[in-house]
Amino acid sequence: MKHGKKYFNALKKAPKKPVSIEEAVKFVKANPGAKFDETVDVYFCLGKGLTKGDTAVRGVVKLPNGSGKTVKVAVFAGGEQAEAAKAAGADFVGMADLIEKITKEGWCDFDVAVATVEAMKEVRKCARILGPRGLMPNPKTGTVTDDVATAVKEAKGGKVDFRMDKTGNVAVVAGKRSFDAEKLVQNVKAVIAAVNAAKPATVKGVYIQSVTISSTMGVGVPVIAAADAE
Repeated sequence: MKHGKKYFNALKKAPKKPVSIEEAVKFVKANPGAKFDETVDVYFCLGKGLTKGDTAVRGVVKLPNGSGKTVKVAVFAGGEQAEAAKAAGADFVGMADLIEKITKEGWCDFDVAVATVEAMKEVRKCARILGPRGLMPNPKTGTVTDDVATAVKEAKGGKVDFRMDKTGNVAVVAGKRSFDAEKLVQNVKAVIAAVNAAKPATVKGVYIQSVTISSTMGVGVPVIAAADAE
């Protein structure tokens, strides 16, 4: 990726050693990397040996001030559950029609998928397409449930899923650069707490090696270790 003059000017001013979350947020807000309202992400470099199946890190975090993103939610349900999903604000609701559209057309124009327990019998047909994109409903993230209305409202209100990639890193959305500094700080702390809580029981030694905050096109700022930042 090629960076412009604005990025390199910010890089010169960026802290080289870990700083407090408050200081990092202040820097990110004062040094935009683009003209649009950038997303602010928290990046975690996890300890060695965390790429094995039994140590996979995955979880959810409910951002206290929302993510600032417009989230499209698809719900696989029928009958009363379908009506409840529509009333809660789901963007797409259906069963056979949605499944056919996904399996035959590869359609994935949504950010979160929710399914009732009963619907999962059919939704599994979409696993090959939804799985690699991180869109497959999962009980661990609260997206396989018979309370679809709550799941839709949470997804729309700032509930964010996160999962470790193949290299042992985790990236989690924490809001928009336009958020008030205090609200961003609150969201970042919630993210760090959630990733800490997702630590596998089998992990020994260092769990989180480093934490960095960055806007979409901006410079990454290292923050003080998660244990000290809570």
